[in-house]
Amino acid sequence: MNSAPELGFIALLRWAWRQLTSMRTALILLMLLGVAAIPGSLFPQRNQNPQKVDSYFTSDPTLAKWMDRLHLFNVYASPWFSAIYLLLFISLIGCVLPRTITHLKAIGKKPPLTPRNLDRMEGYRVIATDPATAIESARFWLKSHHYRIRVEGDSISAEKGYSRETGNLLFHLSLILILVGVALGSLLGMKGEAILNVGDRFINTPTSYDNISYGKFQGQGSLPPFALTVKNFVATYDAVTGQPSNYILTTEISDPIGAAAKKVVIKVNKPWTIGSTKVYLQANGYSPFVTIKDKSGHVTFKGAVIFLPQDGNLSSLGAIKVPDMVPQIGFIASFIPTATSSAARGIFSSYPEVLDPRLVLSAWKGNLGLDSGTPQSVYSLNTAQMSKIGLKALTLGSTYDFGYGTIRFDGWKSWVNLQIVDDPGKMYALFGALFAILGLLISLFTRQRRIWVKVGEGVEIAGLAKNGIPGLEAELMALTRALEEGEK
Repeated sequence: MNSAPELGFIALLRWAWRQLTSMRTALILLMLLGVAAIPGSLFPQRNQNPQKVDSYFTSDPTLAKWMDRLHLFNVYASPWFSAIYLLLFISLIGCVLPRTITHLKAIGKKPPLTPRNLDRMEGYRVIATDPATAIESARFWLKSHHYRIRVEGDSISAEKGYSRETGNLLFHLSLILILVGVALGSLLGMKGEAILNVGDRFINTPTSYDNISYGKFQGQGSLPPFALTVKNFVATYDAVTGQPSNYILTTEISDPIGAAAKKVVIKVNKPWTIGSTKVYLQANGYSPFVTIKDKSGHVTFKGAVIFLPQDGNLSSLGAIKVPDMVPQIGFIASFIPTATSSAARGIFSSYPEVLDPRLVLSAWKGNLGLDSGTPQSVYSLNTAQMSKIGLKALTLGSTYDFGYGTIRFDGWKSWVNLQIVDDPGKMYALFGALFAILGLLISLFTRQRRIWVKVGEGVEIAGLAKNGIPGLEAELMALTRALEEGEK
């Protein structure tokens, strides 16, 4: 029995390359990339929400350890995600570029010759007309309907719809451009956020950020040097619906640090730009200003505390921690910009602007856990080792005596959340998406047709609809009428 010869190393490489660069493999890899991205939305990512990741290790250390080994907390930088990404990139390039070169060479070529047996084609018919004028009449009609024509002796072949393959290739080339844009952002970009009260100063150094993540080839030294001071923030709202109508952030920016400050207004969708880095206004809220004294009247805390909004009317939650009192004191607090009350909901905000503010406090005493070595969120209070003292709602200027001291509600400040982004691949990804849509539309709606006219014993007409879009029969009927009228 004869057996098939074994493939050599070079032949095996060629076979593997053909498999990798096939369109089927590219589609499979594209689907796998989408599936591989799912864990990134199901589980917290370390570069975006490290506190949430730490909570996994606290609640179930064994499971969290295995999840970390599988890179489920850092999906988009994991080896398996990167492998799928790179294979898709190589597959698309190997699949699309040769087709593009072949298509570019074929654009200037004439349509294929008329087949010998037209009766096997779609819409075949023989019409009674003058053979002497049939070719010229067909040529005129086909030209007027944007067909490319090839006349060979007693036959004419015509084709249109070359742009369908152009659109198809444009779509796939655009996918490569999107992958390039995403890769550039991942390798050379950075993204960070910082919450600042009105009056605060931000210096573009890593320690000034609430959270920051770098691309693989970026680091602390890549941050452009500038300083920003929040001078004023104005938010206007619709008086009926309470929906925001405009946000205006006024800043003073020194670029570079130490240079004369210049006034810069930042709005939603109108960032400030320095090089390839943009500073966006992302969100806003309120910081209640409080003064806390111990029993002796000594001020143990005084300042504005950032609270996080919980709804569209900016009802906000936060934590006030006073580790320097004995015992340590903490408050779980709600700031209500425009207070309204009901039996069902209690105190709530009916409007996002500060018109009738309230500060609702839940006072706790005990160990704040700040010395445990475990990172804590500044926006929440760990009451595991604490006991509740009391509950109080304060109006502006009022004071609450909680037994170990007093807290006074002195006012509030607005805060803004600035997002600082350097994404050098964003424009590539944007244009890639636009070109992909354009290519898809061209591919879907372009009618690719071939029509042949052959003069023999009679005048034969046939056609071929290459992409199955209906309408060929109507065009053949129109051509038939044109030839018959040409006889007259």
